[in-house]
Amino acid sequence: MSCIRFNTPAQERQLEQLKADPALNSEAVAAFLSPEVTDSKVARLRSMANDKNYRIRESAALHKHTPEECVWKLAKDRVESVRVCVARNESTPCDVLRLLAKDKSETVRSWVAVNFFVPADVMDELANDKSETVRKLVAWKSDLALANA
Repeated sequence: MSCIRFNTPAQERQLEQLKADPALNSEAVAAFLSPEVTDSKVARLRSMANDKNYRIRESAALHKHTPEECVWKLAKDRVESVRVCVARNESTPCDVLRLLAKDKSETVRSWVAVNFFVPADVMDELANDKSETVRKLVAWKSDLALANA
């Protein structure tokens, strides 16, 4: 199973036409891009989250439909890159991001800092992080938010 979607040029053209059609709403286009999540899909994600190959676990960590109990487990994975993928995922629950904000890895904490959905209390904590890189990312994100306000 692959979590990567490869569209043919014909599919890309069809998608562009669908997007341009005012009669269609964004849900119709989203349905084209993302088929219904089935029990089978969730079972595959659970299996991927427990795979011995860390690259497969990374893929599960990045998927928006990975069950929450699997996300928690992946957030505690021994492999840093798996935890980075959890931190990058915008569907990661806030409490998991809180856990990852205390991760020993500066890279993981950096990805938590730039996650769009990280709670304000976590951003406050990361603003005082021991890592200058993490603190700079928090400041950059804050400046970006103010510029777009």
